Amino acid sequence: MVQTIPARDITLHDLETKFGLTFVENDQFFREWQDNLPEISDSQKQRLDRVKASYSHLLKYPPLLENTVKMVVLSPLLDLADFYLPPFHIKSEKAVEISAEDDGLIIRGEMDVLTLLEQLWVLVIESKKAAFSIEVGRPQILAYMMANPTLEKPIYGLITNGASFIFLKLVKQPTPQYAFSRLFYIFNPGNDLYCVLRVLKRLGQLATSSTNGTS
Repeated sequence: MVQTIPARDITLHDLETKFGLTFVENDQFFREWQDNLPEISDSQKQRLDRVKASYSHLLKYPPLLENTVKMVVLSPLLDLADFYLPPFHIKSEKAVEISAEDDGLIIRGEMDVLTLLEQLWVLVIESKKAAFSIEVGRPQILAYMMANPTLEKPIYGLITNGASFIFLKLVKQPTPQYAFSRLFYIFNPGNDLYCVLRVLKRLGQLATSSTNGTS
């Protein structure tokens, strides 16, 4: 009998035992969040300072729900990363599913945001309300990333609750493997949103160069 589980209810144990997903601790597996990051302009930094100030202000009036996090924090980041402009485009609440045929298990859900370059998945984003730890979204976003139809290219993810951000990388062949970036926190000294934007821009560069056949 086939069992269907909402992606929000999946566990890491399910992904590991039924889909063979493994965590990689090798520092060289996921260098994209560290190497060759583009600089950002002073005007972009000023915009991000405003985003931080807006988020800080709204925290005084809980609850800060998922849609507000998307509007106040995530949308400006995607705009500054040029993911609303050609050659990229955005889909929200995109339905996906993955199945483990031998175990009769199907996982279904809707991604908060999917950034695409033509049909290539560039970035999967899972947003949570401010009160949630981003750990809540880890199994869910990994399930979404495993639904990526492209086998030969890595897929990247981002989990955020508005204050904390963590990037993920997943490869599907020869076996599903993933790793994390460090945690970026909006209230660290300075403004970690600068770093988040630089990583987003780098992932966009990598996607563009990949489709153009360059590196």
